[in-house]
Amino acid sequence: MDETLIRYEQVAVCQQELCVLEQVDFRLHKGEFVYLIGKVGSGKTTLLKTFYGELAVTEGTAEVLGYNMRKIRRKHIPQLRRKLGIVFQDFQLLTDRSVYDNLEFVLRATGWKHKREIRDRIEEVLQQVGMDNKGYKFPNELSGGEQQRIVIARAILNRPEIILADEPTGNLDAETGREITTLLHNICEAGSAVVMTTHNQLLLQEFPGIVYRCADHRIVNVTERYRTVADATEETGWEAVEEAVEEQVNNKQEIIN
Repeated sequence: MDETLIRYEQVAVCQQELCVLEQVDFRLHKGEFVYLIGKVGSGKTTLLKTFYGELAVTEGTAEVLGYNMRKIRRKHIPQLRRKLGIVFQDFQLLTDRSVYDNLEFVLRATGWKHKREIRDRIEEVLQQVGMDNKGYKFPNELSGGEQQRIVIARAILNRPEIILADEPTGNLDAETGREITTLLHNICEAGSAVVMTTHNQLLLQEFPGIVYRCADHRIVNVTERYRTVADATEETGWEAVEEAVEEQVNNKQEIIN
């Protein structure tokens, strides 16, 4: 049986009095690459935040790496986050420190003490993301794509079981976005499951994965529909694919309701 890393059943997520997501069923298994797609404000980032304890789950069953997210204590959230790697769209690097110092800060904050082990791990992850000659640079000396590679290096420092990537290609040009997505898929193949939010439909065609669509406060697994529609409309472009998938999702929601 595949190892289940995240299990959500009939989950609801609310902010203040607004219910952002409801009746969410979601699974993530070891070795999977999952896309979350949907319009701005549809709940993609909100769902990611519940995975690392930034937002509370108010209904349903929610388990992340063995933690009950409805009952998790605040003191246990740092323990959970050490098992996760988080890639932010806006990088969130410390601008007054070099790349090496940014990574060293994370390792020391998560319990690493020995200088040689720290140095070896930093060199290892920088090589893994193709930035082994950039450790001395400061963030403002790097391109957007290079900064995102450093953010990914930071995310994998502690060999997390899950990588959560929130629009990692959103601020990048198309070619750099492809490179970042390739890197994330390589990391997935090396053992970390990946959940990635994206607006870029072309990436789903080039780098297949499991696809969940957020719409109307719900999340629907549209993997097979996406593949079927994409194959059938290969020459019509992904705008047509997106419209066709949205229509199928809406039809399913009508049946559910």
